[in-house]
Amino acid sequence: MYRSCILVTLLVLGGCGRTQSPTTEVLVSAAISISEAMQHAAFEFEVASGTTVTLNIGGSDTLATQLIAGANVDLFVSADLRQMNRVELDGGILTATKVNLLSNQLVLVTHGDNLREFSGIGDLADSNIRRVAMGDPDAVPAGVYARQFLQVSGLWNAIRDKVVPMRNVRAVLAAVEAGNADAGFVYRTDVRLAESIEIAVAIPAGNGPEILYVAAVTTNGPNESGARQLLDFLRSEAATQIFEDYGFIVLNGGVP
Repeated sequence: MYRSCILVTLLVLGGCGRTQSPTTEVLVSAAISISEAMQHAAFEFEVASGTTVTLNIGGSDTLATQLIAGANVDLFVSADLRQMNRVELDGGILTATKVNLLSNQLVLVTHGDNLREFSGIGDLADSNIRRVAMGDPDAVPAGVYARQFLQVSGLWNAIRDKVVPMRNVRAVLAAVEAGNADAGFVYRTDVRLAESIEIAVAIPAGNGPEILYVAAVTTNGPNESGARQLLDFLRSEAATQIFEDYGFIVLNGGVP
C-alpha cells in the first residue's frame, strides 16, 4: 500500500486547522476518478523528495467549491476545465501554472450479468432501459461530458427522464454494480475497479467531448514551492509511466 494520506472530501473549509503547514507537506485536492493513480504518483514523489503528500479526494465540483470557500490546498487536479475555471475566476489558482495533464475516454457500462447486447449508444432510448446513471450532468465532469455527447448525438431529450444523477463516477459504478441502474457513464479507467462491470459502448475519442484533467498550483495553500515541485513531477517521465499504467492518456502539459 502507498502511504500517502487520503482524505475523502472531508476537508474542513478554511484548512482543517492547518493555519501553518510545514514545508514538508503538500495538500492536493484531486478528482476521485484519478485517485488510485494519484496515490501511486504521490508515493513515488514522497520517496524521491521526502515531502509528504496528503490527498483530498472527491468530485471536482465539490473540491472547487471547497477551494472557493477558502480551503488551504496547495495543488488542485480537476477532471475538467470548467471546475478549474471556477476556481481561477475566484482568484484561487496561479494561472501561469495551469496545465492540461491527462485525458480519458467516456464509456457506457452495464453489469456483467446483463445479457443485453448494445449495438450502439442509441439503444439507451429503448423502453427496457429505464435508469441510466451518470454524474450530475449539471456539475460533475463525467456527467457533463456524457450530457454533451448525448446532446450532440441527438439522444439527450430521449433519455433525460431516465437519468439518475450521481455525485461522482464511483457512485455510478456502484449503482450499476448493485443493479440500481441499467447502464451508466464512467471513464474507461474506472472499469478496472469493478469486476462485475463491462463496457457496453466505448465513445471514440474523436466523437466524444474532449476530456481534460487540469492541474494548477493554488493561491491559498501554505506550500507553493512544494506544490510546484509536485506538479513538475506529475509531468515527468516517471509519472507518465504511472498514469499510462492506470489507463490515462498523458498530454503534453500545455496551458488550456
